[in-house]
Amino acid sequence: MPQYAVVTGASTGIGQACTDYLVKKGFRVFAGVRKDADAERLKAEIGEGVIPLIMDVTDAATLQAAAKTVSETLAGQTLAGLVCNAGIAVAGPLLHINVDEVETQLDVNVLGVIRTVQAFGPLLGADHKLAGPPGRIVMMSSVAGKMGAPFMGPYSASKHALEGLTKSLRKELALYGIECVIIGPGAVATPIWDKAEEIDVEQYKDTDYVKPMQNVLGWMRKRGPEGLPPEHIAKRVHHAITADKPKLRYAEVPDRMENWTIPRLLPERLVDKLTVKRIGLRPEDRD
Repeated sequence: MPQYAVVTGASTGIGQACTDYLVKKGFRVFAGVRKDADAERLKAEIGEGVIPLIMDVTDAATLQAAAKTVSETLAGQTLAGLVCNAGIAVAGPLLHINVDEVETQLDVNVLGVIRTVQAFGPLLGADHKLAGPPGRIVMMSSVAGKMGAPFMGPYSASKHALEGLTKSLRKELALYGIECVIIGPGAVATPIWDKAEEIDVEQYKDTDYVKPMQNVLGWMRKRGPEGLPPEHIAKRVHHAITADKPKLRYAEVPDRMENWTIPRLLPERLVDKLTVKRIGLRPEDRD
């Protein structure tokens, strides 16, 4: 019997790359998407190894229905892997951002993960009636899960929460032998960077943040497409599911020394000082 995995947020980017790579490695993958068009496209592009499932991490009923389909396919066997990848990124200055947008961010990136784990966790081995080795959960965090970036506060908050959630969950699921692995990418060359163009900076035109936000978005538009290929993250996900003893967390960051190692070694106050100077967030930078 082939190994099976579930990947949420599989329609594009990292999720699609994970689905494709796992299929190439012999897995059958239940790919979570929200649209029928994406389901048909994935089947056409990846082949019969992918089994698209219509699900929305903000809707527990769709997740439970998807889990029922997976359970029927597994026919009494355990699920090998659950990749919690679905997520969005909300941007804006925390002093002015609409709180409804922050609620949406947390609903998808944090509560969505909890709903997903509750739906599929039993299939990983928490259900004693299933046969086979316990599966693993791979949590898609971010470099933002360890560092906070200006104007990305809602996203950073969601990924900080995911890191803490995973650490707690890992200990709780030890009862069933289910391991949890965090992957924290930096910039990855996916369509998410195209959405930087959609951020309406002008809604903050009556604040002091327009120019600094433009500086940050310019950096995002430049560095995003230069990030790691999504296939790089997909390979790490496969390793996290299949390795005998994977690490608890993997930081997959381009230009690792500059963007990860050095900032984590320097005093945090100094890193803050360098960041606000580069972006234009010092008092003397105000118009």
